[in-house]
Amino acid sequence: MHEAVAQMLEKYHCERLEDYARALREILQEIALLGLWRSKFFEQAAFYGGTAHRILYGLDRFSEDLDFTLLEPCNDFDLNTYGSALEKELLAFGFEVSMEKKNKAVQSPIQSAFLKADTYSQMLVIRSGEDILRKIPKGQTIKIKLECDTDPPAGFSTETRYLLAPIPFSIRIMTLPDLFAGKMHAALCRRWKTRVKGRDWYDLVWYIAHHPHLHLYHLEQRMRQTGDWHGANRLKKETFFKIIHETIDALDIDQARSEVEPFVQNPETLSIWSREFFHDIVSRIHLV
Repeated sequence: MHEAVAQMLEKYHCERLEDYARALREILQEIALLGLWRSKFFEQAAFYGGTAHRILYGLDRFSEDLDFTLLEPCNDFDLNTYGSALEKELLAFGFEVSMEKKNKAVQSPIQSAFLKADTYSQMLVIRSGEDILRKIPKGQTIKIKLECDTDPPAGFSTETRYLLAPIPFSIRIMTLPDLFAGKMHAALCRRWKTRVKGRDWYDLVWYIAHHPHLHLYHLEQRMRQTGDWHGANRLKKETFFKIIHETIDALDIDQARSEVEPFVQNPETLSIWSREFFHDIVSRIHLV
Protein backbone atom coordinates (compact mmCIF):
# COMPACT_ATOMS: atom_id res chain seq x y z
CA MET A 1 0.00 0.00 0.00
CA HIS A 2 1.23 3.50 -0.84
CA GLU A 3 2.31 5.32 2.35
CA ALA A 4 -0.02 8.26 1.69
CA VAL A 5 -2.96 5.88 1.20
CA ALA A 6 -2.09 4.12 4.47
CA GLN A 7 -2.14 7.46 6.28
CA MET A 8 -5.49 8.38 4.72
CA LEU A 9 -6.95 5.04 5.78
CA GLU A 10 -5.91 5.60 9.41
CA LYS A 11 -8.70 8.15 9.96
CA TYR A 12 -11.28 5.41 9.36
CA HIS A 13 -12.15 2.70 11.87
CA CYS A 14 -12.88 -0.10 9.44
CA GLU A 15 -14.36 -3.37 10.66
CA ARG A 16 -17.14 -4.27 8.20
CA LEU A 17 -17.23 -4.42 4.42
CA GLU A 18 -19.31 -1.24 4.38
CA ASP A 19 -16.64 0.59 6.37
CA TYR A 20 -13.90 -0.36 3.91
CA ALA A 21 -16.09 0.46 0.91
CA ARG A 22 -16.81 3.95 2.24
CA ALA A 23 -13.16 4.52 3.12
CA LEU A 24 -12.07 3.38 -0.35
CA ARG A 25 -14.59 5.65 -2.05
CA GLU A 26 -13.50 8.72 -0.10
CA ILE A 27 -9.80 8.01 -0.65
CA LEU A 28 -10.44 7.71 -4.38
CA GLN A 29 -12.44 10.96 -4.30
CA GLU A 30 -9.63 12.88 -2.61
CA ILE A 31 -6.96 11.54 -4.98
CA ALA A 32 -9.22 12.43 -7.92
CA LEU A 33 -9.42 16.00 -6.59
CA LEU A 34 -5.62 16.09 -6.48
CA GLY A 35 -5.51 14.96 -10.11
CA LEU A 36 -7.93 17.71 -11.10
CA TRP A 37 -5.81 20.29 -9.27
CA ARG A 38 -2.67 19.14 -11.06
CA SER A 39 -4.44 19.47 -14.41
CA LYS A 40 -5.51 23.11 -13.67
CA PHE A 41 -9.20 22.18 -13.54
CA PHE A 42 -9.87 24.56 -10.66
CA GLU A 43 -8.77 27.53 -12.75
CA GLN A 44 -12.13 27.31 -14.53
CA ALA A 45 -14.33 25.37 -12.11
CA ALA A 46 -15.38 25.17 -8.46
CA PHE A 47 -16.28 22.26 -6.18
CA TYR A 48 -19.71 22.07 -4.53
CA GLY A 49 -22.30 19.53 -3.35
CA GLY A 50 -22.43 16.90 -0.62
CA THR A 51 -18.90 15.56 -1.06
CA ALA A 52 -17.51 19.11 -0.91
CA HIS A 53 -19.40 19.63 2.36
CA ARG A 54 -18.00 16.40 3.79
CA ILE A 55 -14.38 16.65 2.67
CA LEU A 56 -13.83 20.35 3.32
CA TYR A 57 -16.32 21.23 6.06
CA GLY A 58 -16.90 18.02 8.00
CA LEU A 59 -20.44 17.09 7.02
CA ASP A 60 -21.14 13.92 9.01
CA ARG A 61 -22.76 11.82 6.27
CA PHE A 62 -21.25 9.90 3.38
CA SER A 63 -21.55 11.26 -0.14
CA GLU A 64 -21.09 9.44 -3.43
CA ASP A 65 -20.54 12.01 -6.20
CA LEU A 66 -18.09 14.77 -7.10
CA ASP A 67 -20.03 17.87 -8.21
CA PHE A 68 -18.50 20.91 -9.90
CA THR A 69 -19.61 24.09 -11.61
CA LEU A 70 -17.78 26.15 -14.21
CA LEU A 71 -17.11 29.73 -13.17
CA GLU A 72 -18.59 30.98 -16.44
CA PRO A 73 -20.85 29.29 -19.02
CA CYS A 74 -18.89 27.39 -21.68
CA ASN A 75 -20.46 25.31 -24.44
CA ASP A 76 -17.12 23.81 -25.50
CA PHE A 77 -16.16 22.37 -22.11
CA ASP A 78 -15.52 18.62 -22.11
CA LEU A 79 -15.16 16.85 -18.77
CA ASN A 80 -13.72 13.83 -20.55
CA THR A 81 -10.49 15.70 -21.36
CA TYR A 82 -9.47 15.22 -17.72
CA GLY A 83 -9.87 11.45 -17.85
CA SER A 84 -6.23 10.59 -18.56
CA ALA A 85 -5.00 12.93 -15.81
CA LEU A 86 -7.33 11.31 -13.28
CA GLU A 87 -6.39 7.78 -14.31
CA LYS A 88 -2.67 8.65 -14.11
CA GLU A 89 -3.02 10.24 -10.67
CA LEU A 90 -4.93 7.31 -9.20
CA LEU A 91 -2.50 4.80 -10.72
CA ALA A 92 0.40 6.61 -9.02
CA PHE A 93 -1.23 5.71 -5.68
CA GLY A 94 -1.86 2.10 -6.66
CA PHE A 95 -5.43 2.31 -7.99
CA GLU A 96 -6.42 1.13 -11.46
CA VAL A 97 -9.42 3.22 -12.46
CA SER A 98 -10.95 4.13 -15.81
CA MET A 99 -13.06 7.17 -16.65
CA GLU A 100 -16.12 6.82 -18.86
CA LYS A 101 -18.23 9.70 -20.06
CA LYS A 102 -21.99 9.35 -19.68
CA ASN A 103 -23.90 10.24 -22.83
CA LYS A 104 -27.33 11.59 -21.94
CA ALA A 105 -30.39 11.06 -24.08
CA VAL A 106 -31.74 14.47 -23.07
CA GLN A 107 -29.70 17.63 -23.75
CA SER A 108 -28.50 19.14 -20.48
CA PRO A 109 -25.84 21.60 -19.27
CA ILE A 110 -24.77 18.99 -16.70
CA GLN A 111 -21.90 16.84 -18.01
CA SER A 112 -21.42 13.49 -16.30
CA ALA A 113 -18.64 10.91 -16.21
CA PHE A 114 -17.82 7.91 -14.04
CA LEU A 115 -14.63 6.71 -12.41
CA LYS A 116 -14.94 2.91 -12.43
CA ALA A 117 -12.83 0.21 -10.82
CA ASP A 118 -13.03 -3.40 -9.78
CA THR A 119 -13.96 -3.40 -6.10
CA TYR A 120 -11.98 -6.50 -5.17
CA SER A 121 -8.67 -5.32 -6.64
CA GLN A 122 -8.99 -1.87 -5.06
CA MET A 123 -9.77 -3.44 -1.68
CA LEU A 124 -6.51 -5.34 -2.06
CA VAL A 125 -4.67 -2.04 -2.44
CA ILE A 126 -5.92 -0.83 0.94
CA ARG A 127 -5.34 -4.29 2.45
CA SER A 128 -8.82 -4.83 3.77
CA GLY A 129 -8.20 -8.43 4.87
CA GLU A 130 -9.25 -11.85 3.59
CA ASP A 131 -12.42 -11.99 5.70
CA ILE A 132 -13.61 -8.74 4.08
CA LEU A 133 -12.51 -9.71 0.57
CA ARG A 134 -14.53 -12.93 0.69
CA LYS A 135 -17.72 -10.89 1.09
CA ILE A 136 -17.27 -8.96 -2.18
CA PRO A 137 -19.45 -10.36 -5.01
CA LYS A 138 -17.53 -11.33 -8.15
CA GLY A 139 -17.56 -8.57 -10.76
CA GLN A 140 -18.67 -5.84 -8.36
CA THR A 141 -17.44 -2.40 -9.33
CA ILE A 142 -17.08 0.87 -7.50
CA LYS A 143 -18.37 3.94 -9.34
CA ILE A 144 -17.81 7.59 -8.55
CA LYS A 145 -19.87 9.99 -10.62
CA LEU A 146 -18.37 13.33 -11.64
CA GLU A 147 -20.78 16.05 -12.72
CA CYS A 148 -20.01 19.55 -13.96
CA ASP A 149 -22.53 22.33 -14.62
CA THR A 150 -21.41 24.02 -17.85
CA ASP A 151 -24.12 26.73 -17.62
CA PRO A 152 -23.93 27.90 -14.01
CA PRO A 153 -26.47 30.33 -12.53
CA ALA A 154 -25.15 33.77 -11.65
CA GLY A 155 -24.46 35.31 -8.29
CA PHE A 156 -22.02 32.99 -6.52
CA SER A 157 -18.54 33.55 -5.11
CA THR A 158 -15.67 31.14 -4.58
CA GLU A 159 -12.73 30.75 -2.23
CA THR A 160 -9.66 28.55 -1.96
CA ARG A 161 -9.47 25.73 0.56
CA TYR A 162 -6.64 23.26 1.17
CA LEU A 163 -6.36 19.52 1.67
CA LEU A 164 -3.25 17.96 3.19
CA ALA A 165 -3.72 14.39 1.94
CA PRO A 166 -2.54 12.59 -0.08
CA ILE A 167 -0.27 15.65 -0.46
CA PRO A 168 -1.01 19.33 0.24
CA PHE A 169 -3.03 20.92 -2.59
CA SER A 170 -5.73 23.54 -3.13
CA ILE A 171 -9.35 23.39 -4.25
CA ARG A 172 -11.56 26.21 -5.47
CA ILE A 173 -14.94 25.89 -3.78
CA MET A 174 -18.14 27.91 -3.56
CA THR A 175 -18.39 30.04 -0.43
CA LEU A 176 -20.57 28.63 2.35
CA PRO A 177 -23.59 30.98 1.86
CA ASP A 178 -23.66 29.98 -1.82
CA LEU A 179 -23.23 26.29 -1.00
CA PHE A 180 -26.18 26.61 1.37
CA ALA A 181 -28.19 28.32 -1.38
CA GLY A 182 -27.45 25.41 -3.68
CA LYS A 183 -28.54 22.89 -1.07
CA MET A 184 -31.69 24.88 -0.33
CA HIS A 185 -32.52 24.92 -4.03
CA ALA A 186 -32.20 21.12 -4.07
CA ALA A 187 -34.49 20.75 -1.05
CA LEU A 188 -37.12 23.11 -2.48
CA CYS A 189 -36.98 22.31 -6.19
CA ARG A 190 -35.30 18.97 -6.88
CA ARG A 191 -37.40 16.71 -9.10
CA TRP A 192 -36.35 13.20 -8.05
CA LYS A 193 -39.09 11.16 -9.68
CA THR A 194 -41.76 10.66 -6.97
CA ARG A 195 -39.34 10.24 -4.10
CA VAL A 196 -37.89 12.63 -1.54
CA LYS A 197 -34.13 12.97 -1.34
CA GLY A 198 -33.63 12.88 2.41
CA ARG A 199 -29.95 13.74 2.01
CA ASP A 200 -30.97 17.28 1.04
CA TRP A 201 -32.92 17.68 4.28
CA TYR A 202 -30.15 16.12 6.38
CA ASP A 203 -27.68 18.60 4.87
CA LEU A 204 -30.11 21.45 5.48
CA VAL A 205 -30.17 20.58 9.20
CA TRP A 206 -26.36 20.48 9.19
CA TYR A 207 -26.14 23.92 7.58
CA ILE A 208 -28.57 25.48 10.02
CA ALA A 209 -26.57 24.04 12.92
CA HIS A 210 -23.12 25.00 11.63
CA HIS A 211 -23.30 27.61 8.83
CA PRO A 212 -26.79 29.19 8.82
CA HIS A 213 -26.05 32.11 6.42
CA LEU A 214 -27.74 31.65 3.03
CA HIS A 215 -27.15 33.82 -0.06
CA LEU A 216 -30.70 34.62 -1.15
CA TYR A 217 -29.77 36.17 -4.52
CA HIS A 218 -27.91 33.04 -5.64
CA LEU A 219 -30.88 30.90 -4.59
CA GLU A 220 -33.11 33.16 -6.70
CA GLN A 221 -30.83 32.75 -9.73
CA ARG A 222 -30.89 28.97 -9.34
CA MET A 223 -34.68 29.02 -9.10
CA ARG A 224 -34.93 31.19 -12.21
CA GLN A 225 -32.73 28.80 -14.16
CA THR A 226 -34.93 25.81 -13.28
CA GLY A 227 -38.18 27.70 -13.88
CA ASP A 228 -39.14 27.82 -10.19
CA TRP A 229 -39.06 31.65 -10.04
CA HIS A 230 -40.40 33.96 -12.75
CA GLY A 231 -40.88 37.60 -13.53
CA ALA A 232 -39.10 40.84 -12.69
CA ASN A 233 -39.69 40.70 -8.94
CA ARG A 234 -36.82 39.68 -6.68
CA LEU A 235 -37.14 36.80 -4.23
CA LYS A 236 -37.83 38.46 -0.89
CA LYS A 237 -37.25 37.19 2.64
CA GLU A 238 -40.97 36.83 3.39
CA THR A 239 -41.57 34.86 0.17
CA PHE A 240 -38.62 32.57 0.81
CA PHE A 241 -39.91 31.58 4.26
CA LYS A 242 -43.43 31.11 2.87
CA ILE A 243 -42.07 28.72 0.21
CA ILE A 244 -39.98 26.69 2.62
CA HIS A 245 -42.80 26.31 5.15
CA GLU A 246 -45.15 25.16 2.37
CA THR A 247 -42.51 22.64 1.24
CA ILE A 248 -42.19 21.30 4.78
CA ASP A 249 -45.99 20.92 5.00
CA ALA A 250 -45.89 18.69 1.90
CA LEU A 251 -42.74 16.75 2.90
CA ASP A 252 -42.97 12.98 3.39
CA ILE A 253 -40.89 12.78 6.57
CA ASP A 254 -40.76 8.98 6.75
CA GLN A 255 -39.61 8.68 3.15
CA ALA A 256 -36.94 11.35 3.66
CA ARG A 257 -35.66 9.58 6.76
CA SER A 258 -35.51 6.20 5.00
CA GLU A 259 -33.61 7.61 2.01
CA VAL A 260 -30.81 9.20 4.03
CA GLU A 261 -30.43 6.49 6.69
CA PRO A 262 -27.83 4.37 4.78
CA PHE A 263 -25.54 7.40 4.52
CA VAL A 264 -25.58 8.34 8.21
CA GLN A 265 -23.29 6.87 10.85
CA ASN A 266 -25.82 7.38 13.66
CA PRO A 267 -29.41 6.92 12.37
CA GLU A 268 -30.77 7.79 15.82
CA THR A 269 -30.16 11.44 14.98
CA LEU A 270 -33.05 11.17 12.50
CA SER A 271 -35.63 10.19 15.13
CA ILE A 272 -36.31 13.87 15.94
CA TRP A 273 -37.42 14.60 12.38
CA SER A 274 -40.98 15.89 12.12
CA ARG A 275 -42.77 18.78 10.43
CA GLU A 276 -42.70 20.65 13.73
CA PHE A 277 -38.92 20.13 13.92
CA PHE A 278 -38.27 21.50 10.42
CA HIS A 279 -40.70 24.42 10.84
CA ASP A 280 -38.81 25.43 13.97
CA ILE A 281 -35.22 25.16 12.74
CA VAL A 282 -35.70 27.00 9.42
CA SER A 283 -36.49 30.15 11.43
CA ARG A 284 -32.77 30.15 12.35
CA ILE A 285 -31.63 30.68 8.76
CA HIS A 286 -29.87 34.02 8.21
CA LEU A 287 -30.41 35.45 4.72
CA VAL A 288 -27.56 37.49 3.25
